[in-house]
Amino acid sequence: MASELLIGLLVVVLLFLLSSIKIVKEYERGVIFRLGRLVGARGPGIFIVIPLLEQMQVVDLRTVTYDVPSQEVVTKDNVTVRVNAVVYYRVLDPEKAVTEVFDYRYATAQIAQTTLRSVIGQAELDELLSEREKLNVRLQHIIDEATNPWGIKVSAVEIKDVELPKEMQRAMAMQAEAERERRAKIIRADGEFQSAMKLKDAAEILAESRGAMMLRILQTMNEIGNAENATIIFPIPIEILEYFKKSKGEK
Repeated sequence: MASELLIGLLVVVLLFLLSSIKIVKEYERGVIFRLGRLVGARGPGIFIVIPLLEQMQVVDLRTVTYDVPSQEVVTKDNVTVRVNAVVYYRVLDPEKAVTEVFDYRYATAQIAQTTLRSVIGQAELDELLSEREKLNVRLQHIIDEATNPWGIKVSAVEIKDVELPKEMQRAMAMQAEAERERRAKIIRADGEFQSAMKLKDAAEILAESRGAMMLRILQTMNEIGNAENATIIFPIPIEILEYFKKSKGEK
């Protein structure tokens, strides 16, 4: 009977010792509480936690990717949009993450959602579409500042998608089309202007030299002659035309 009690006692002691052995992975830390008081964070590796006297809560130190659900927000210029984002954060101080907030994951998620709605609500639609990187930096700074007392570090915030109402999409498409048409007209007008300036310069050069005009006429005749057509060109010297002009003036 005594031997059975001894064996039972040894089994209890063995189970007691085995339950006190804890193993924490490289990317984890074990926050220890002794009789309700914070002792500190331990790990990684193997260590002993005194049963009944000490309790351990494991905290993951890896970067967490939180996908912020789509939020319906009214921008500063009164346009309703749906925006979603992704937040990257990790625990830097496991002791604060356990003692300063009840559930740091849930708290960080709520801060990310409310901050996204607040920042987008203070921005205009054009800023949201063209200056997204600026808004990302602002979101990261605000969320990181709010979660810093909890031992949380927000490394990045990225706005993933901006969903516009169909009416606004049609209006923006019309605006983009009108802008492209305006640019095309400006480019076409600029080309016509440059072409007119070049023709003007060429006309002034040809007017200063009769020989240049005659060479240009002969070159044009040569180009027409090379083409396979039945057109006949009979050149009239400029001097003959000037003779007729003078004769008409004398009469």
